[in-house]
Amino acid sequence: MPKVSVVIPNYNHARFLRKRIDSVLQQKFQDFEVILLDDCSTDDSRSILSSYATDPRVRIEVNNANSGSTFKQWNKGVRLARCEYVWIAESDDYADEHLLERLVAVLDADPKIAYAYCKSWRVSAGGDLDGFADNYLADLDPHRWTADYCADGHEECRNYFIRTNSVPNASSVVFRKATFEQVGGADETLRLCGDWKLWAAMALTGKVAYVAEPLNVFRFHDASVRNQSAHMSTDVVEYLAMFRWVLDRVTPPRNVLNSLYDVASDMWVPIIMSTHVPIHLKRKILRGVRAIDPHPIRSAIRPALATIRMKFLRHWHTLAPKTTSETL
Repeated sequence: MPKVSVVIPNYNHARFLRKRIDSVLQQKFQDFEVILLDDCSTDDSRSILSSYATDPRVRIEVNNANSGSTFKQWNKGVRLARCEYVWIAESDDYADEHLLERLVAVLDADPKIAYAYCKSWRVSAGGDLDGFADNYLADLDPHRWTADYCADGHEECRNYFIRTNSVPNASSVVFRKATFEQVGGADETLRLCGDWKLWAAMALTGKVAYVAEPLNVFRFHDASVRNQSAHMSTDVVEYLAMFRWVLDRVTPPRNVLNSLYDVASDMWVPIIMSTHVPIHLKRKILRGVRAIDPHPIRSAIRPALATIRMKFLRHWHTLAPKTTSETL
């Protein structure tokens, strides 16, 4: 039996698919099987996947109807996996040839490590490198992700997962199948935060290891779920529920808790102040806010003032040309 099951879930990523699959098959570490999943793609994905059918390492599983969920595909792939470790290699990303070699060695070194992940490059749809995918984590700790580490998973949740998903991309992670199953897999009811919840839940079972070498390349483009969701108010409800989920399981330090209130208020205050968001959604958001923050009015002052300032500047720029033309 191979050591690693590589799951490649695909939906309409034909233009990225060969680069993805080839970057897996060309890994220096070769003790793996590959499970190619297609979620009823409407592009040329099927024919590309079929071209790999003669490779003895490859199995192909095709859905006759679209599942509608990234996380359903993850769970399906892990159910089909026969190996000790699993790598969910998203179909629009690709990897350095040493990714499996490095991350498998980390997992082999300590059975208490639930998963190991590495730094990720960020790349555009056109293939241009655009810095690192984890730049946002510098706001949490400017030094944490600059060197390799192995940490207690509870501490990771208390300090980092409580405020954000500190694993930027699933393709950077190799995990133990048994641990995935232990936590119940990915939550299929979530649209955006299923990965965040999964990594946090798995972290709570043991240790988390990080490799600071950028061995994964994360593609960010118009069709990616997070890009589609970047400004959707409905997703704030999911984020608030995720904050509450972590708070139910760990007790963060006071400074981290205050930081959480700031992070959350930056999300919910502009939406509550918007005239374009329906009342029923605002009420749902406020219920989520009260579940995590005992003093939401206090937390709202700073982002409310910032929102008012932005609204004023936006209206000022709209009116300024008219004012100029009227004075001529």
